[in-house]
Amino acid sequence: MPISQNLVHEFIKILGRENVFTEEAERQSYSYDGAVLNPVVPALVAAPDRQEDLGRTVRLAYENGLPITVRGSGTNLSGATIPEQGDGIVILTNRLNKILEINEEDLYAVVEPGVITARFAAAVAARGLFYPPDPGSQSVSTLGGNVARNAGGLRGLKYGVTKDYIMGMDIFDYRGELVKTGSRTVKCVTGYNLAGLMSCSEGTLGVFSTIIIKLVPPPRASRAMLALYSDARRASETVAGIIAAHIVPCTLEFMDNKTVKYVEADTRAGLPVEAAAVLLIEVDGGHEQMVEEDAAKVIAVCRKCGCTDVRVAKNAEEKARIWEARRGALPALARARPSIVLEDATVPRSRFPDMVTAVDDIALKHKLDVATFGHAGDGNLHPSILCDRRDKEEFARVEAAVDEIFDAALKFQGTLSGEHGIGMAKAKWMEKETNRATVEFSKNLRRALDPRMLFNAGKKYV
Repeated sequence: MPISQNLVHEFIKILGRENVFTEEAERQSYSYDGAVLNPVVPALVAAPDRQEDLGRTVRLAYENGLPITVRGSGTNLSGATIPEQGDGIVILTNRLNKILEINEEDLYAVVEPGVITARFAAAVAARGLFYPPDPGSQSVSTLGGNVARNAGGLRGLKYGVTKDYIMGMDIFDYRGELVKTGSRTVKCVTGYNLAGLMSCSEGTLGVFSTIIIKLVPPPRASRAMLALYSDARRASETVAGIIAAHIVPCTLEFMDNKTVKYVEADTRAGLPVEAAAVLLIEVDGGHEQMVEEDAAKVIAVCRKCGCTDVRVAKNAEEKARIWEARRGALPALARARPSIVLEDATVPRSRFPDMVTAVDDIALKHKLDVATFGHAGDGNLHPSILCDRRDKEEFARVEAAVDEIFDAALKFQGTLSGEHGIGMAKAKWMEKETNRATVEFSKNLRRALDPRMLFNAGKKYV
């Protein structure tokens, strides 16, 4: 249902004509995200470029009963930024993109939600500091989106994920009122941990205004290596072996043979296409000698678990080539077929080998082309089903396979999503992982903060 012209003019009064998109061609750009789901064109798109205008936009939309979808770059893979229906408003935050403060003395930064993750990490690094979370979409994703979905990344094993770096934030509630939570201090127990509640909320509880982010000193030394295997299960078993040896690499990544072949064909990075699987490993720390010792222990575990070769990066250029190849996995796979269904089922690390085997069995059963890579050190797999959504028979097999992948993850005491979020793509499975009481508790909490259930309707819980 179209929004009345009178209401459109109210938004224009707040934001200016250039920040309100009404033409269908403009609105179509905000009808989809990275998920393989049907697009929904919003009735209106608004792009505030000032904090006070963001609050006024939220208030006006809510007062008039418009479903509100907040969107940064729209890179998420769960349908979390697709409007539920075409009668609402998409509020863009990517024009709120200022780094307001980088405090080198107290190790924090204050940012607006539309700051691009990689740009922020580079700005922090230029000051001699480190922001560890590094989602695969970091070159285009925004920090607001990272917080909303608690984004992870390659360094999550050692350094944690986005929520571990949130010290506080300001939020606009459904009335457009500014709510403050957290602090610039290391310790803060004033009031409820609302910042923690907002992390992973997927836009269902309020709208980020500013975010206070913890920074840390960077590691002084690192070693990166590539371990080759003739058997994928041996590669997956190495992951548990490294952790059992009480070594915590900063990155511990898995790529199966299909992924390696697609990435090598796309990037020509020199990956070993003959390997059944590879592990990409990096250890880091504050002292060169300690890093060398950890690297030697990792190599010993890899050899004990049956690797055929370990290639250690000799310099920064070789190290960069290893990680660029890993970061190129999703783009390479996405170019292989018209559609890609990328999941992120996650299991306890000890069950990682079982989950890898289960995914291979499911792919064989449903006659699907599935390439698997992921954050092995976190137990976080990304089974990537290469397909053509236009082929209804094939896509029916894809949907059946996804159901079985989730069932396998839950059987191994895992979870539906390690880092991509629930959105609308996985909402129907939430009760299967938790229970009815958990779902109702969450809905009641949501109603208290969003009485009309207008914030990102249809997401997380259905």
